[in-house]
Amino acid sequence: MSEIVIEGGLKLSGEICVQGAKNSVLPVLAATVLASDECIVHNCPDISDVETSLKILASLGCDCFKDGSNVVVNPTQMCRNCIPESLMREMRSSVVFLGAILAKMGEAVISSPGGCELGPRPIDLHISALKQLGAQVYEEHGDLRFVAPSGLKGTQINLSFPSVGATENIILASATAKGTTVIHNAAKEPEISDLADFLNSAGARIYGCGSDTVVIHGVDKIFFAEHTIIPDRIVAATYMAAVAITGGNLILKDASPSHMVSIISVFKDCGCDVSLKGKAIRISAPEKLIRVPTIRTLVHPGFPTDAGPVIIAMLTKSKGTSVFVENIFENRFRYIDELKRFGAKIKTEGRVAVIEGVEHLSAANCQCTDLRGGAALAVAGFAAQGETHLDKIHHIKRGYEKFVNNFEMLGARIKEL
Repeated sequence: MSEIVIEGGLKLSGEICVQGAKNSVLPVLAATVLASDECIVHNCPDISDVETSLKILASLGCDCFKDGSNVVVNPTQMCRNCIPESLMREMRSSVVFLGAILAKMGEAVISSPGGCELGPRPIDLHISALKQLGAQVYEEHGDLRFVAPSGLKGTQINLSFPSVGATENIILASATAKGTTVIHNAAKEPEISDLADFLNSAGARIYGCGSDTVVIHGVDKIFFAEHTIIPDRIVAATYMAAVAITGGNLILKDASPSHMVSIISVFKDCGCDVSLKGKAIRISAPEKLIRVPTIRTLVHPGFPTDAGPVIIAMLTKSKGTSVFVENIFENRFRYIDELKRFGAKIKTEGRVAVIEGVEHLSAANCQCTDLRGGAALAVAGFAAQGETHLDKIHHIKRGYEKFVNNFEMLGARIKEL
């Protein structure tokens, strides 16, 4: 197993381009199976979750070709409807293939998805929605088999919670269903709008993404599409947090400031100077970060749960005490015990973390507990005095492209062993 070693205490500064969004590219790749011709997807990040998605597509019988950040998927020879358990365990987002496979093949078989352990994240909403669309569900030897013998049919679906994954699966299953599907209390994340943009460019008729009511008029066929993935707002937040905690300045290019309003607000609150120009974000850190009284994670357009860990890491060196309330996942704070190894003063009670800023952090040997938690440990490591070692870095590679090289470009002393 490899590890990341960081010699901390250096000011990070420079310019960097933001990669394509992990949470956008995965459902878009799943959507390619619906097409009747090859699809081209640009700005695909070089991350392990994309590699897993391509393995899933290949296992289904699709032809896949990756050239840099460009991916070509030809689904015309797709002949299987079952995702291997080994691939399901690698990535929780693999469940987003469910709706697309069912719509294309009339049957889909999946096992329990893997990914980061952030507490219970049942797929009950997915199952219930697909049943309403006409699917029958059977449990067989630990697998779930979905069958739509008469095809999927549009209906009214009311989500009890605006789940991103469930909203995406409903869109994928409904794009070629008979009739019209209306999702009430739909998730509004920009990654969902990106999925709809891809499908609409291929002939789908999807309206209302970005609002809590999404309307999908089923079409007979999805055709060729060429699409560019939106920038990753969580990766952008990670670079910003690393620069802020080390007192540096940064220009983020190819970003989407409009997707990051709640994130940018937090950086301004802690004393950073943030300016926007087109697709660029410029951030300059103050000599000393100040506390942010309260941050609460919420569904979009509120503060995103995935940005929480790197923000908490940044606030460990702020002046004063900050309170962070996690409203999405009940087990999001698993990384905090590792963060305390740096000398951070953090107390947790249920879904609330109280961060008391300290003057100095000291290097530590840590294990990444999950994707965003691993990034948070790296952020702390950049500010800590001494040599930090991060183990289990496969978590970071799930969502961050060229993590070591990119931070080297910002002046970090970082290497992978």
